[in-house]
Amino acid sequence: MASKKPHAVCIPAPSLGHIKAVLKLAKLLHHKGFHITFVNTESFHKRYLKSLGPNSLDGLPDFQFETIPDGLPDSDADPMSLLCENKHMKTLLPPFRGLLTKLNNDFTNPPVTCIVSDGFLWMFTIAAAQEIGVPIVLFETIAATTFMAFKQFRTLVQKGLVPLKDEGCFTNGFLDKVIDMVPGMKDIRLKDLPTFIRTTDPNDTMLNFFMETVDNVHKASAVVFPTFDALEQVVLDAFSSMFDQSLIYAIGPMQLLLNQMPNDPLKHIECSLWKEESECLQWLNSKVPNSVVYVNFGSVAFLTPKQLVEFGWGLANSKLPFMWVIRPGLVMGESATLPPEFVAETKERGLIVSWCPQEEVLNHPSVGGFLTHCGWHSTMESLTAGVPMICWPFFTDQQTNCYKICKEWGIGMEIGSDVKRDEVQKLVKEIMEGEKGKTMRKNILEWKKLAEEATAPHGSSFENLDILVNQVLLRKREGRAGV
Repeated sequence: MASKKPHAVCIPAPSLGHIKAVLKLAKLLHHKGFHITFVNTESFHKRYLKSLGPNSLDGLPDFQFETIPDGLPDSDADPMSLLCENKHMKTLLPPFRGLLTKLNNDFTNPPVTCIVSDGFLWMFTIAAAQEIGVPIVLFETIAATTFMAFKQFRTLVQKGLVPLKDEGCFTNGFLDKVIDMVPGMKDIRLKDLPTFIRTTDPNDTMLNFFMETVDNVHKASAVVFPTFDALEQVVLDAFSSMFDQSLIYAIGPMQLLLNQMPNDPLKHIECSLWKEESECLQWLNSKVPNSVVYVNFGSVAFLTPKQLVEFGWGLANSKLPFMWVIRPGLVMGESATLPPEFVAETKERGLIVSWCPQEEVLNHPSVGGFLTHCGWHSTMESLTAGVPMICWPFFTDQQTNCYKICKEWGIGMEIGSDVKRDEVQKLVKEIMEGEKGKTMRKNILEWKKLAEEATAPHGSSFENLDILVNQVLLRKREGRAGV
Protein backbone atom coordinates (compact mmCIF):
# COMPACT_ATOMS: atom_id res chain seq x y z
CA MET A 1 0.00 0.00 0.00
CA ALA A 2 1.38 3.44 -0.94
CA SER A 3 2.25 5.89 1.79
CA LYS A 4 0.44 9.20 2.17
CA LYS A 5 3.61 11.20 1.48
CA PRO A 6 3.51 13.98 -1.11
CA HIS A 7 5.36 12.87 -4.25
CA ALA A 8 7.56 15.34 -6.18
CA VAL A 9 8.86 14.43 -9.62
CA CYS A 10 12.09 16.43 -10.10
CA ILE A 11 13.52 16.79 -13.60
CA PRO A 12 16.70 18.74 -14.45
CA ALA A 13 18.06 19.73 -17.85
CA PRO A 14 20.86 17.38 -18.98
CA SER A 15 23.85 19.48 -17.94
CA LEU A 16 26.02 18.92 -14.88
CA GLY A 17 25.39 22.28 -13.18
CA HIS A 18 21.64 21.99 -13.69
CA ILE A 19 21.49 18.43 -12.37
CA LYS A 20 23.54 19.25 -9.26
CA ALA A 21 21.26 22.21 -8.49
CA VAL A 22 17.99 20.30 -8.93
CA LEU A 23 19.43 17.41 -6.88
CA LYS A 24 20.04 19.80 -3.97
CA LEU A 25 16.44 21.03 -4.09
CA ALA A 26 15.19 17.44 -4.33
CA LYS A 27 17.18 16.53 -1.20
CA LEU A 28 15.70 19.50 0.65
CA LEU A 29 12.18 18.39 -0.32
CA HIS A 30 12.97 14.82 0.75
CA HIS A 31 14.02 16.20 4.12
CA LYS A 32 10.65 17.99 4.27
CA GLY A 33 8.88 14.63 3.93
CA PHE A 34 8.44 14.24 0.17
CA HIS A 35 8.75 11.03 -1.80
CA ILE A 36 11.11 11.94 -4.67
CA THR A 37 11.37 10.61 -8.20
CA PHE A 38 14.43 12.18 -9.85
CA VAL A 39 14.35 12.01 -13.64
CA ASN A 40 17.51 12.08 -15.76
CA THR A 41 17.71 11.72 -19.50
CA GLU A 42 19.05 8.31 -20.54
CA SER A 43 22.27 9.57 -22.15
CA PHE A 44 23.34 11.58 -19.09
CA HIS A 45 22.31 8.86 -16.64
CA LYS A 46 24.57 6.41 -18.48
CA ARG A 47 27.48 8.86 -18.21
CA TYR A 48 27.01 9.19 -14.44
CA LEU A 49 26.93 5.45 -13.88
CA LYS A 50 29.99 5.01 -16.09
CA SER A 51 31.85 7.69 -14.14
CA LEU A 52 30.79 6.88 -10.58
CA GLY A 53 29.93 3.18 -10.69
CA PRO A 54 26.77 1.14 -11.35
CA ASN A 55 25.40 1.52 -7.80
CA SER A 56 26.36 5.17 -7.27
CA LEU A 57 22.82 6.48 -7.71
CA ASP A 58 21.08 3.82 -5.68
CA GLY A 59 18.61 5.81 -3.68
CA LEU A 60 16.26 5.03 -0.81
CA PRO A 61 12.75 3.54 -1.05
CA ASP A 62 11.43 7.11 -1.08
CA PHE A 63 14.16 8.69 -3.28
CA GLN A 64 14.26 6.95 -6.65
CA PHE A 65 15.87 7.64 -10.03
CA GLU A 66 14.09 7.21 -13.36
CA THR A 67 15.08 8.04 -16.92
CA ILE A 68 13.37 9.20 -20.08
CA PRO A 69 14.83 8.88 -23.59
CA ASP A 70 16.19 12.13 -24.98
CA GLY A 71 17.19 11.12 -28.51
CA LEU A 72 20.58 12.77 -28.00
CA PRO A 73 23.83 11.16 -29.14
CA ASP A 74 26.00 9.41 -26.55
CA SER A 75 28.88 11.86 -26.46
CA ASP A 76 30.67 14.28 -24.15
CA ALA A 77 29.15 17.27 -25.97
CA ASP A 78 26.83 19.54 -23.98
CA PRO A 79 23.30 18.97 -25.31
CA MET A 80 21.63 22.16 -24.08
CA SER A 81 21.46 24.09 -27.35
CA LEU A 82 20.07 21.06 -29.20
CA LEU A 83 17.52 20.52 -26.46
CA CYS A 84 16.31 24.13 -26.64
CA GLU A 85 15.13 23.71 -30.21
CA ASN A 86 11.35 23.62 -30.05
CA LYS A 87 10.98 20.55 -32.22
CA HIS A 88 13.31 18.54 -30.00
CA MET A 89 11.90 19.76 -26.69
CA LYS A 90 8.39 18.76 -27.68
CA THR A 91 9.49 15.19 -28.38
CA LEU A 92 10.13 14.82 -24.65
CA LEU A 93 6.47 15.28 -23.68
CA PRO A 94 5.29 11.75 -24.66
CA PRO A 95 8.01 9.87 -22.69
CA PHE A 96 7.60 12.20 -19.70
CA ARG A 97 3.83 11.75 -19.83
CA GLY A 98 4.39 7.98 -20.00
CA LEU A 99 6.61 8.08 -16.92
CA LEU A 100 3.98 10.04 -14.95
CA THR A 101 1.37 7.45 -15.97
CA LYS A 102 3.66 4.63 -14.83
CA LEU A 103 4.29 6.32 -11.47
CA ASN A 104 0.58 6.96 -10.90
CA ASN A 105 -0.31 3.36 -11.76
CA ASP A 106 2.31 1.97 -9.39
CA PHE A 107 0.36 1.67 -6.15
CA THR A 108 3.49 0.83 -4.15
CA ASN A 109 4.38 4.54 -4.40
CA PRO A 110 2.29 7.57 -3.49
CA PRO A 111 0.63 9.37 -6.44
CA VAL A 112 2.47 12.27 -8.05
CA THR A 113 1.41 15.46 -6.29
CA CYS A 114 3.76 18.04 -7.87
CA ILE A 115 6.48 18.53 -10.47
CA VAL A 116 9.74 20.40 -9.89
CA SER A 117 11.11 21.18 -13.34
CA ASP A 118 14.30 22.82 -14.52
CA GLY A 119 13.26 26.13 -16.03
CA PHE A 120 14.85 25.12 -19.32
CA LEU A 121 12.31 22.30 -19.72
CA TRP A 122 9.13 24.37 -19.37
CA MET A 123 8.00 23.58 -22.90
CA PHE A 124 6.90 20.07 -22.00
CA THR A 125 6.82 19.97 -18.19
CA ILE A 126 4.19 22.73 -17.83
CA ALA A 127 1.92 20.87 -20.27
CA ALA A 128 2.43 17.58 -18.38
CA ALA A 129 1.59 19.20 -15.03
CA GLN A 130 -1.55 20.78 -16.48
CA GLU A 131 -2.65 17.42 -17.86
CA ILE A 132 -2.52 15.66 -14.49
CA GLY A 133 -3.66 18.70 -12.50
CA VAL A 134 -0.70 19.19 -10.16
CA PRO A 135 1.35 22.28 -9.21
CA ILE A 136 4.58 22.85 -11.12
CA VAL A 137 7.62 24.72 -9.85
CA LEU A 138 10.11 26.00 -12.41
CA PHE A 139 13.60 25.95 -10.90
CA GLU A 140 15.69 28.49 -12.80
CA THR A 141 19.22 27.28 -12.04
CA ILE A 142 20.68 30.76 -12.66
CA ALA A 143 20.90 34.12 -10.93
CA ALA A 144 17.74 36.18 -10.67
CA THR A 145 19.74 38.92 -12.43
CA THR A 146 20.28 36.66 -15.45
CA PHE A 147 16.56 35.96 -15.70
CA MET A 148 15.93 39.70 -15.51
CA ALA A 149 18.35 40.09 -18.43
CA PHE A 150 16.39 37.45 -20.38
CA LYS A 151 13.27 39.51 -19.70
CA GLN A 152 14.89 42.43 -21.57
CA PHE A 153 15.63 40.44 -24.74
CA ARG A 154 12.31 41.25 -26.40
CA THR A 155 12.73 44.97 -25.63
CA LEU A 156 16.25 44.86 -27.12
CA VAL A 157 14.78 43.32 -30.27
CA GLN A 158 12.04 45.96 -30.40
CA LYS A 159 14.65 48.73 -30.05
CA GLY A 160 16.67 47.26 -32.93
CA LEU A 161 19.73 46.52 -30.80
CA VAL A 162 19.36 42.74 -31.13
CA PRO A 163 19.99 40.77 -33.29
CA LEU A 164 23.24 42.53 -34.16
CA LYS A 165 23.22 44.31 -37.50
CA ASP A 166 26.31 42.52 -38.85
CA GLU A 167 29.52 40.73 -37.84
CA GLY A 168 31.26 44.08 -37.40
CA CYS A 169 29.33 44.62 -34.16
CA PHE A 170 31.53 42.01 -32.52
CA THR A 171 34.68 44.09 -33.03
CA ASN A 172 33.67 47.77 -33.49
CA GLY A 173 32.80 48.54 -29.87
CA PHE A 174 29.02 48.18 -30.33
CA LEU A 175 28.83 45.65 -27.49
CA ASP A 176 30.31 48.29 -25.14
CA LYS A 177 27.05 50.26 -25.44
CA VAL A 178 25.54 50.95 -22.00
CA ILE A 179 21.84 50.17 -21.61
CA ASP A 180 19.94 51.78 -18.76
CA MET A 181 16.67 49.87 -18.75
CA VAL A 182 17.52 46.80 -16.69
CA PRO A 183 16.41 46.87 -13.03
CA GLY A 184 19.27 46.06 -10.68
CA MET A 185 21.93 46.46 -13.38
CA LYS A 186 23.32 50.00 -13.36
CA ASP A 187 25.62 50.92 -16.26
CA ILE A 188 25.43 47.41 -17.71
CA ARG A 189 26.76 47.02 -21.26
CA LEU A 190 25.43 44.79 -24.01
CA LYS A 191 28.57 42.67 -23.59
CA ASP A 192 27.61 42.03 -19.95
CA LEU A 193 24.28 40.46 -20.92
CA PRO A 194 23.99 36.70 -21.56
CA THR A 195 25.81 35.82 -24.78
CA PHE A 196 22.62 34.67 -26.53
CA ILE A 197 22.19 38.27 -27.77
CA ARG A 198 25.44 37.94 -29.76
CA THR A 199 23.81 36.82 -32.96
CA THR A 200 22.98 38.39 -36.31
CA ASP A 201 20.18 35.87 -36.95
CA PRO A 202 16.63 36.94 -35.99
CA ASN A 203 15.68 33.23 -35.95
CA ASP A 204 18.51 32.28 -33.60
CA THR A 205 17.38 29.24 -31.56
CA MET A 206 18.65 30.34 -28.16
CA LEU A 207 17.62 34.00 -28.43
CA ASN A 208 14.06 32.99 -29.28
CA PHE A 209 14.00 30.21 -26.70
CA PHE A 210 14.71 32.62 -23.85
CA MET A 211 12.17 35.17 -25.07
CA GLU A 212 9.56 32.39 -25.09
CA THR A 213 10.71 31.18 -21.67
CA VAL A 214 10.01 34.56 -20.08
CA ASP A 215 6.69 34.85 -21.90
CA ASN A 216 5.50 31.53 -20.44
CA VAL A 217 6.86 31.65 -16.91
CA HIS A 218 3.55 32.92 -15.48
CA LYS A 219 2.01 29.51 -16.28
CA ALA A 220 4.03 27.95 -13.45
CA SER A 221 2.77 27.66 -9.87
CA ALA A 222 6.07 29.12 -8.64
CA VAL A 223 9.54 30.05 -9.88
CA VAL A 224 12.60 29.35 -7.72
CA PHE A 225 16.06 30.95 -7.98
CA PRO A 226 19.12 29.56 -6.14
CA THR A 227 19.99 32.90 -4.59
CA PHE A 228 19.10 34.86 -1.46
CA ASP A 229 17.19 38.07 -0.94
CA ALA A 230 20.05 40.30 0.23
CA LEU A 231 22.29 39.32 -2.70
CA GLU A 232 19.87 40.33 -5.49
CA GLN A 233 17.38 42.49 -3.60
CA VAL A 234 16.75 45.14 -6.30
CA VAL A 235 16.10 42.53 -9.01
CA LEU A 236 13.86 40.42 -6.79
CA ASP A 237 11.89 43.51 -5.74
CA ALA A 238 11.47 44.45 -9.41
CA PHE A 239 10.09 40.98 -10.18
CA SER A 240 7.36 41.51 -7.59
CA SER A 241 5.95 44.34 -9.69
CA MET A 242 6.25 42.35 -12.95
CA PHE A 243 4.76 39.03 -11.79
CA ASP A 244 2.29 37.85 -9.18
CA GLN A 245 4.01 38.43 -5.83
CA SER A 246 3.57 34.78 -4.83
CA LEU A 247 5.34 33.50 -7.97
CA ILE A 248 9.05 34.19 -7.22
CA TYR A 249 11.06 32.47 -4.46
CA ALA A 250 14.75 33.01 -3.63
CA ILE A 251 15.98 29.82 -1.93
CA GLY A 252 19.73 29.67 -1.56
CA PRO A 253 22.50 28.97 -1.14
CA MET A 254 21.02 25.48 -1.05
CA GLN A 255 24.14 23.80 0.28
CA LEU A 256 23.91 25.93 3.43
CA LEU A 257 20.33 24.71 3.91
CA LEU A 258 21.44 21.11 3.34
CA ASN A 259 24.26 21.52 5.86
CA GLN A 260 21.65 21.94 8.58
CA MET A 261 20.21 18.47 7.97
CA PRO A 262 21.42 16.05 10.66
CA ASN A 263 22.55 12.59 9.48
CA ASP A 264 21.61 13.20 5.85
CA PRO A 265 20.64 9.76 4.44
CA LEU A 266 21.25 11.04 0.89
CA LYS A 267 24.75 12.39 1.44
CA HIS A 268 26.24 9.60 -0.69
CA ILE A 269 24.18 10.57 -3.75
CA GLU A 270 26.07 13.07 -5.86
CA CYS A 271 26.29 13.65 -9.60
CA SER A 272 29.53 14.00 -11.52
CA LEU A 273 30.65 13.27 -15.07
CA TRP A 274 34.20 12.46 -14.00
CA LYS A 275 35.74 10.65 -11.05
CA GLU A 276 36.66 13.14 -8.35
CA GLU A 277 40.29 13.04 -7.22
CA SER A 278 39.76 13.56 -3.50
CA GLU A 279 43.50 13.02 -2.86
CA CYS A 280 43.90 16.70 -3.69
CA LEU A 281 42.54 17.48 -0.21
CA GLN A 282 45.63 15.86 1.34
CA TRP A 283 47.81 18.03 -0.90
CA LEU A 284 45.93 21.11 0.28
CA ASN A 285 46.52 20.03 3.89
CA SER A 286 50.25 20.61 3.32
CA LYS A 287 49.74 24.28 2.39
CA VAL A 288 49.42 27.29 4.69
CA PRO A 289 46.05 29.09 5.03
CA ASN A 290 44.90 31.33 2.14
CA SER A 291 47.97 30.48 0.04
CA VAL A 292 46.60 28.37 -2.85
CA VAL A 293 44.98 29.61 -6.07
CA TYR A 294 42.26 27.17 -7.16
CA VAL A 295 41.56 27.07 -10.93
CA ASN A 296 38.52 25.43 -12.52
CA PHE A 297 36.63 26.46 -15.67
CA GLY A 298 33.63 24.18 -15.05
CA SER A 299 32.13 21.30 -16.98
CA VAL A 300 31.35 22.96 -20.33
CA ALA A 301 33.71 25.90 -21.08
CA PHE A 302 36.79 25.13 -23.15
CA LEU A 303 40.17 26.72 -23.89
CA THR A 304 42.30 26.94 -26.99
CA PRO A 305 45.79 25.40 -26.71
CA LYS A 306 47.23 28.95 -26.63
CA GLN A 307 44.91 30.02 -23.78
CA LEU A 308 45.90 26.93 -21.80
CA VAL A 309 49.59 27.83 -22.10
CA GLU A 310 49.00 31.51 -21.23
CA PHE A 311 47.00 30.60 -18.12
CA GLY A 312 49.69 28.09 -17.21
CA TRP A 313 52.61 30.51 -17.46
CA GLY A 314 50.64 33.21 -15.65
CA LEU A 315 50.17 30.82 -12.73
CA ALA A 316 53.79 29.67 -12.88
CA ASN A 317 55.20 33.21 -12.98
CA SER A 318 53.17 34.23 -9.93
CA LYS A 319 55.41 31.87 -7.90
CA LEU A 320 52.34 30.99 -5.80
CA PRO A 321 50.97 27.49 -5.12
CA PHE A 322 48.02 26.50 -7.30
CA MET A 323 45.62 23.62 -7.88
CA TRP A 324 44.29 23.43 -11.43
CA VAL A 325 41.42 21.25 -12.65
CA ILE A 326 42.05 20.24 -16.27
CA ARG A 327 39.08 18.04 -17.08
CA PRO A 328 38.82 15.79 -20.17
CA GLY A 329 37.80 17.95 -23.13
CA LEU A 330 38.89 21.28 -21.59
CA VAL A 331 41.12 22.07 -24.56
CA MET A 332 39.22 22.43 -27.81
CA GLY A 333 39.86 19.61 -30.24
CA GLU A 334 42.95 18.10 -28.64
CA SER A 335 44.53 16.87 -25.44
CA ALA A 336 45.58 19.40 -22.81
CA THR A 337 49.36 19.51 -23.14
CA LEU A 338 51.48 21.91 -21.12
CA PRO A 339 55.14 22.46 -22.06
CA PRO A 340 57.77 20.45 -20.11
CA GLU A 341 59.33 23.72 -18.92
CA PHE A 342 56.05 24.61 -17.19
CA VAL A 343 55.88 21.20 -15.51
CA ALA A 344 59.48 21.51 -14.29
CA GLU A 345 58.93 25.08 -13.04
CA THR A 346 55.79 24.26 -11.03
CA LYS A 347 56.26 20.66 -9.84
CA GLU A 348 57.00 21.76 -6.25
CA ARG A 349 54.01 24.09 -5.89
CA GLY A 350 51.43 23.12 -8.52
CA LEU A 351 48.87 20.30 -8.59
CA ILE A 352 46.89 19.37 -11.69
CA VAL A 353 43.84 17.10 -11.35
CA SER A 354 41.17 16.00 -13.82
CA TRP A 355 38.20 16.67 -11.47
CA CYS A 356 37.66 17.32 -7.78
CA PRO A 357 35.03 17.81 -5.04
CA GLN A 358 34.84 21.57 -5.63
CA GLU A 359 32.83 22.62 -2.58
CA GLU A 360 35.25 20.82 -0.26
CA VAL A 361 38.20 22.40 -2.07
CA LEU A 362 36.80 25.94 -1.86
CA ASN A 363 36.08 25.48 1.85
CA HIS A 364 39.59 24.22 2.56
CA PRO A 365 41.52 26.74 4.70
CA SER A 366 44.52 26.80 2.34
CA VAL A 367 42.50 28.08 -0.67
CA GLY A 368 42.71 31.87 -0.95
CA GLY A 369 41.54 32.66 -4.49
CA PHE A 370 39.47 31.10 -7.27
CA LEU A 371 40.16 31.53 -11.00
CA THR A 372 36.74 30.68 -12.44
CA HIS A 373 34.51 30.79 -15.52
CA CYS A 374 31.78 32.40 -13.33
CA GLY A 375 29.11 29.74 -13.67
CA TRP A 376 26.36 30.57 -11.19
CA HIS A 377 26.89 27.47 -9.07
CA SER A 378 30.65 28.05 -8.87
CA THR A 379 29.94 31.68 -7.98
CA MET A 380 27.64 30.72 -5.11
CA GLU A 381 30.05 28.04 -3.89
CA SER A 382 32.87 30.58 -3.84
CA LEU A 383 30.72 33.16 -2.06
CA THR A 384 29.61 30.72 0.64
CA ALA A 385 33.24 29.63 1.14
CA GLY A 386 34.42 33.26 1.41
CA VAL A 387 36.90 32.94 -1.48
CA PRO A 388 37.32 35.95 -3.85
CA MET A 389 37.40 35.33 -7.60
CA ILE A 390 39.35 36.07 -10.74
CA CYS A 391 36.68 35.93 -13.45
CA TRP A 392 37.13 34.59 -16.97
CA PRO A 393 33.54 34.37 -18.22
CA PHE A 394 33.17 32.09 -21.22
CA PHE A 395 29.56 32.19 -22.43
CA THR A 396 25.82 31.98 -21.61
CA ASP A 397 25.10 33.69 -18.24
CA GLN A 398 28.73 33.92 -17.14
CA GLN A 399 29.28 37.47 -18.42
CA THR A 400 26.30 38.67 -16.37
CA ASN A 401 27.54 36.87 -13.26
CA CYS A 402 30.96 38.45 -13.80
CA TYR A 403 29.37 41.91 -13.97
CA LYS A 404 27.69 41.38 -10.58
CA ILE A 405 30.80 39.83 -8.99
CA CYS A 406 33.15 42.61 -10.06
CA LYS A 407 31.00 45.73 -10.41
CA GLU A 408 28.35 45.34 -7.74
CA TRP A 409 29.42 42.88 -5.06
CA GLY A 410 33.12 43.78 -5.09
CA ILE A 411 34.31 40.18 -4.71
CA GLY A 412 36.23 39.60 -7.94
CA MET A 413 38.32 40.96 -10.81
CA GLU A 414 37.78 40.26 -14.51
CA ILE A 415 40.47 38.91 -16.80
CA GLY A 416 40.33 39.77 -20.51
CA SER A 417 38.93 37.21 -22.95
CA ASP A 418 42.23 37.42 -24.87
CA VAL A 419 44.29 35.68 -22.19
CA LYS A 420 47.81 37.04 -21.59
CA ARG A 421 50.20 35.49 -19.09
CA ASP A 422 51.29 38.86 -17.70
CA GLU A 423 47.70 39.79 -16.86
CA VAL A 424 47.07 36.37 -15.28
CA GLN A 425 50.21 36.75 -13.17
CA LYS A 426 49.29 40.29 -12.10
CA LEU A 427 45.72 39.41 -11.08
CA VAL A 428 46.77 36.24 -9.25
CA LYS A 429 49.33 38.22 -7.24
CA GLU A 430 46.77 40.97 -6.55
CA ILE A 431 43.99 38.67 -5.34
CA MET A 432 46.35 36.68 -3.11
CA GLU A 433 48.66 39.39 -1.79
CA GLY A 434 47.47 42.85 -2.90
CA GLU A 435 45.31 45.56 -1.34
CA LYS A 436 42.43 44.88 -3.76
CA GLY A 437 42.59 41.24 -2.74
CA LYS A 438 42.26 42.21 0.92
CA THR A 439 39.24 44.41 0.15
CA MET A 440 37.59 41.67 -1.88
CA ARG A 441 38.20 39.13 0.88
CA LYS A 442 36.58 41.48 3.40
CA ASN A 443 33.60 42.01 1.07
CA ILE A 444 33.06 38.34 0.36
CA LEU A 445 33.17 37.44 4.05
CA GLU A 446 30.36 39.97 4.57
CA TRP A 447 28.32 38.34 1.78
CA LYS A 448 29.06 34.91 3.26
CA LYS A 449 27.66 36.09 6.60
CA LEU A 450 24.48 37.34 4.87
CA ALA A 451 24.13 33.98 3.08
CA GLU A 452 24.42 32.18 6.41
CA GLU A 453 21.78 34.48 7.92
CA ALA A 454 19.43 33.85 4.96
CA THR A 455 19.64 30.08 5.40
CA ALA A 456 19.49 30.01 9.21
CA PRO A 457 16.13 29.31 10.92
CA HIS A 458 13.80 32.27 10.28
CA GLY A 459 16.15 33.60 7.56
CA SER A 460 14.67 34.63 4.19
CA SER A 461 15.68 31.50 2.24
CA PHE A 462 14.71 29.20 5.11
CA GLU A 463 11.27 30.84 5.29
CA ASN A 464 10.85 30.92 1.50
CA LEU A 465 11.43 27.15 1.32
CA ASP A 466 8.75 26.59 3.97
CA ILE A 467 6.28 28.83 2.12
CA LEU A 468 7.02 27.08 -1.20
CA VAL A 469 6.37 23.68 0.39
CA ASN A 470 3.27 24.57 2.36
CA GLN A 471 1.52 27.03 0.05
CA VAL A 472 2.50 25.71 -3.39
CA LEU A 473 3.69 22.10 -3.39
CA LEU A 474 1.22 20.82 -0.78
CA ARG A 475 -1.75 22.51 -2.38
CA LYS A 476 -4.70 20.19 -1.89
CA ARG A 477 -6.06 18.18 -4.79
CA GLU A 478 -8.61 15.43 -5.19
CA GLY A 479 -7.90 11.75 -5.84
CA ARG A 480 -5.07 9.99 -7.60
CA ALA A 481 -3.64 11.89 -10.55
CA GLY A 482 -4.28 10.45 -13.98
CA VAL A 483 -2.84 11.23 -17.37
